[in-house]
Amino acid sequence: MKETAYDERLRRWRLVLGGGSGGGTGCVLAGTDVAMDGALTALYGADKGAGNRGGGNRSAGLGASAPSVARWLGDIRTYFPSSVVQVMQRDAIDRLGLSALLLEPEMLEAVEADVHLVGTLLSLNKAMPETTKETARAVVRKVVDDLEKRLATRTRSTLTGALDRSAKINRPRHRDIDWDRTIRANLKNYLPEFNTVVPERLVGYGRASQSVKKDVVLCIDQSGSMAASVVYASVFGAVLASMRSIATRLVVFDTAVVDLTDQLDDPVDVLFGTQLGGGTDINRALAYCQSQITRPAETVVVLISDLYEGGIRDEMLKRVAAMKASGVQFVALLALSDEGTPAYDREHAAALAALGAPAFACTPDLFPDVMAAAIEKRPLPIPDMATHQ
Repeated sequence: MKETAYDERLRRWRLVLGGGSGGGTGCVLAGTDVAMDGALTALYGADKGAGNRGGGNRSAGLGASAPSVARWLGDIRTYFPSSVVQVMQRDAIDRLGLSALLLEPEMLEAVEADVHLVGTLLSLNKAMPETTKETARAVVRKVVDDLEKRLATRTRSTLTGALDRSAKINRPRHRDIDWDRTIRANLKNYLPEFNTVVPERLVGYGRASQSVKKDVVLCIDQSGSMAASVVYASVFGAVLASMRSIATRLVVFDTAVVDLTDQLDDPVDVLFGTQLGGGTDINRALAYCQSQITRPAETVVVLISDLYEGGIRDEMLKRVAAMKASGVQFVALLALSDEGTPAYDREHAAALAALGAPAFACTPDLFPDVMAAAIEKRPLPIPDMATHQ
């Protein structure tokens, strides 16, 4: 009998609801669907009442056995797409306490590597035995390399254009004249009788040079909730550091402040230099960043934090105000990830917005445009859903 759209919906609901009774769907699974249902039940268990996976009391079937987990990891990679596998892995770590098993090399070789797995590995870094660290670095390296391939080219091209535009001059040499901008700037001087524009004001760009044009300071909150942001910021830090016209500094903080600038040539080293978890002292971190600024008018400071301040709130705000008053372009990101807006301190976000530094969540794809706007000192492209003023 030909399967109908209705039958397919019943099948999907049966897999979602689980349970021997099929959650009331009346659908009987067969073939690979039985194996898929087993993999889901091992993680999410079955509601002992109505057979609803999303219900109350659930039991799980993976236990703490490394062999059974390894088999399960292989099964889900067989039956589900990569994006679903990554979600199930995260749920297994959160729901079943499988973090300790990630300290075993054979487990790491079986998992689907993604940004969230990297965050988990970094949180386990200090407890990781030497026999596992090499495998863990290989997993992190794969994710970092994939992110660099995805993000580096567009970031460099976007920021190179922004740097060139920020260096425009109004008394350029002939070869440096931007004729398109010059004509637009002088349209009011059009002489119809001569069919020409009189260029009273020339607009151009400074000649390309290898000198540093902008200083960028990335100040990253390494509390546990910021794991994905730490990963992305480290990759972007390495990309920025590879541009000779940008002097990049990368600072991570919890209640202490660590400058990882000397490791920026390898984002994997940066990541393993972080220590996810712990408290937060934004004021202390900004005090350090402020002490490193030598050219405020040419500096962009990017604070990446959920703004839950454990330090001195008023001092933090005074530092932001002082930096902005000196000419620093200050950017506050609640997150640098694909996950949307996280939980954050709304009072602090509102206080920053009052200082002219609205805090918002930023996706990795938007980050180059945010940085380009900051470099050119124009309004930031803040997503409507993530604006907090």
